[in-house]
Amino acid sequence: MSSQYDTRLRYGVDFDFSLEGKVAIITGGLGGIATATNQALLGKGARVAVLYPAFEAHRRDEVLAGFPADRVRAFECDVTDEASVAGAVAAVVEAFGDLHILINAAGTITLTPAEQVPLDEWRRQLDVCLTGPFLCAKHVARHLLASGHGGKIVNIASQAASVAIDHHCAYTSAKAGLLGMTKSMAKEWGPKGITVNSVSPTVVLTPMGAAAWEGEKGERMKTLIPTGRFAYTDEIAAAILFLVSNASDMINGADLLVDGGYTIW
Repeated sequence: MSSQYDTRLRYGVDFDFSLEGKVAIITGGLGGIATATNQALLGKGARVAVLYPAFEAHRRDEVLAGFPADRVRAFECDVTDEASVAGAVAAVVEAFGDLHILINAAGTITLTPAEQVPLDEWRRQLDVCLTGPFLCAKHVARHLLASGHGGKIVNIASQAASVAIDHHCAYTSAKAGLLGMTKSMAKEWGPKGITVNSVSPTVVLTPMGAAAWEGEKGERMKTLIPTGRFAYTDEIAAAILFLVSNASDMINGADLLVDGGYTIW
């Protein structure tokens, strides 16, 4: 019995991962992972809106100096404040004329034994790492839904969302919540042309990551990672680039672990 299916059919994946004509927002946009991601997005033709908190304003000009001024704009935004988020998203749309991609890279971490975590520290972790991505996704999705062209949302989670790590109770709770939020949004918005996924890195060699895991502590951690090392920022940027390109249009609600195999134990 012959099949009538044409095996030559293709979706039309752009293996160059071009982002020409796309506008991307990246929160925490002055950080290590974000800076590498900015470079990757720009390299594929996107225009980039960098959202940064007020306390990092002193770093803005230095970081942005390495990017083309005509394709990158910076906007101050407190991701934990809905009015600030709504205003920033509106300003991005006004500046660039459209919006297609959101990368939720803003984050914070404090490492404290669970029984010693003060309530304000707990709330801060959830505010920045969970409420912030929710507010940004909510307001970006409103634009994407109204535009009719759909879009891509990528949330930066963590290996700590999938496996227990000492002194990460508040951080793990926020990041695990982020995975659940990602799946819920993916189910609601997928039929409307918006895919929502997450990336979960291991320790990444940003200035903060390198300082937190230097010395004997870091060497012990590496022994638990099958590849035997920490990740570099461009490796995380590569995963994000894939998820915002049309090559990932059939991926929705997934968590891409970039952890060297740490979570397979």
